[in-house]
Amino acid sequence: MGINPKGLSDGYANYQTQTKNHTLINYQYCKANPKGYYGYSDSVWGLTASNIKDGYTASSPTNDQGFIAPTAAISSMPYTPAESMAALKFFYYVLGDKLFKEYGFVDAFSLDVVKNNGAWFADAHLAIDQGPIVVMIENYRSGLLWSLFMNAPEVKAGLKKLGFTGPGL
Repeated sequence: MGINPKGLSDGYANYQTQTKNHTLINYQYCKANPKGYYGYSDSVWGLTASNIKDGYTASSPTNDQGFIAPTAAISSMPYTPAESMAALKFFYYVLGDKLFKEYGFVDAFSLDVVKNNGAWFADAHLAIDQGPIVVMIENYRSGLLWSLFMNAPEVKAGLKKLGFTGPGL
């Protein structure tokens, strides 16, 4: 969340391209919905590690069990602003108080009443979810946290030593 991928590269990757493409893979997979989970769409997406009914898993296109983690879509705002905003609006305005509670969005949910025996909403709020949501919305909005972190002399020196190139390095 602190390292700004814009223009950042090393001998292995262009991180601006990588972060956007990884986010688009997540989005496109949920939009295509190859497993036919109820509710997945261009407004209901976001696979990452989260609680699931009766457990915990690291959800991804290769490990999709039908549970959406709001933090995955919302904290992708700098990379997919339109897609992330559509998800945020659906989560907040459509699912409302089932998903958004006193401490923010719950960890995960499933709308699939067929495969999961009824819609399910986590009752947990995790700081590891709430933090990225706040930080990445602000990075999208102003780039503030990226700027503060990337301007730290120790960060610049470390990235240079590791072979990274990019703005301000």
